[in-house]
Amino acid sequence: MSTSSDDVSSSNCMSRSAKQRYKGIRCRRWGKWVSEIRVPGSQERLWLGTYSTPEAAAVAHDVATYCLKGPTSSHKLNFPSMIPPTARIDLSPTSVQKAASDAGMAMDAQLIASRQIAPNDGGEALSISVDDYL
Repeated sequence: MSTSSDDVSSSNCMSRSAKQRYKGIRCRRWGKWVSEIRVPGSQERLWLGTYSTPEAAAVAHDVATYCLKGPTSSHKLNFPSMIPPTARIDLSPTSVQKAASDAGMAMDAQLIASRQIAPNDGGEALSISVDDYL
């Protein structure tokens, strides 16, 4: 028997179908969104975090992709306009992981706060800058 929170979580994954809209993310059975990325030239994976929103997981993946692969990867990003021109591509994998996680958590916090203020307001544009995290 499933609880109402299980029903909400699973419907969150299915109804939004964000997995198909955003690259580099997936939804857990319980409704949280996760992101990870492979380090180029190795088999190592970087865990980028677990988030409440698919957009936050996608931003974390974008930051990591850009930092690991450079400006030529911009066509593979979910939100290319959110990567600042000052983004660094000379970071260690651990630093990339932290920058991506911080950017994802900031996006999550902003989106959750905006939904609590105006829960019926749809289609708000993403306006967070990840510049502070790079």
